[in-house]
Formats: sequence, structure tokens, C-alpha cells
Amino acid sequence: MNRKMVFVSLLAILVSLSALGCIGSNDPASAGSSEPVKGTWIESKVSGDTVSIPVSSVELYTNVHSKVNTEIGEVAIMAYMLDDEVVVRSNVCPPCGSIGFTLKDEVLICDACATVFDAATGDGIMGGCVAYPKENIPYTISDGNIVMKLDDVVTAHRDTVKVN
Repeated sequence: MNRKMVFVSLLAILVSLSALGCIGSNDPASAGSSEPVKGTWIESKVSGDTVSIPVSSVELYTNVHSKVNTEIGEVAIMAYMLDDEVVVRSNVCPPCGSIGFTLKDEVLICDACATVFDAATGDGIMGGCVAYPKENIPYTISDGNIVMKLDDVVTAHRDTVKVN
């Protein structure tokens, strides 16, 4: 009985992955299309209590990921274009240990476990890690940069790694 349930579950995941088209690209030419866009890793700048990443990188690559050194250690963030707006979130999937998400239309797909999250809200939709929504990080735009408070990055990370 358990083997049958595992087989059916794995089959459902494979069908879901196939339907979502989880093969992604970080080619800027694919930006704005319905093609999956894998995250492109970029450098963030930490100055005092602020973190910044260039808006131009998000516009160029559509989906960027970055690591930030904080008092709790290194944490990952992601910034992506959604409906012509920039969204910034914590970039971690605690149960599977992933730091990386592909953007596909209106969803984020974990690169390790394929759990699907709503790109607008960060809420889990389906998969093994749905109880860990991707928390939003407030930001402002200044001199061509997305600027976040370091404390907000840490808070979003802490809120993402606790089960809801």
C-alpha cells in the first residue's frame, strides 16, 4: 500500500513538473516571456545597515539571487520582475535546503524540490515545502538601486525558516 502511494505521489510530481516546464533559462532574451527564468546570482552591496542590488540587474535578468552576510550568518535573497514590478523575498526553502527558485509566469518553483509558490504573495501552492512561504522584504529605489534594511532581510529570512 505504501509503495503504491509513493509511486502515485512521485508520478503526480513528475506530471506537475512537466506541466510547469521546470527547465529554465537565465538568458536575458527570455525575460518577459512565459519561459521559466532561473535565478542569476549577482553581488549585493552591504553598507552599514542597508543592502542594495542594482535595479538594472533585475530588469536585465528578470530573476536575480544574492547572498548577504548578516549577524545570523549568510542569508539569500531574491528579486524578480512580476507584472512590471520588482518583488524582493527571502530565498530559502528550509526543509529541502535549497536557495534558488525559478520564476515561471506567476509562480516560483524551488530548484531542489519543485515546491510551487505564488510569486505575488510568496504563499505555498503545492509540494513538500508549502508550509514555508517566501517572506517579502520591503525596499525603496534610490540611485538605480533596490535598497533594503539589513534588519528587514534578517526578519524575512527568520520568518521564512519557521513553519506556518
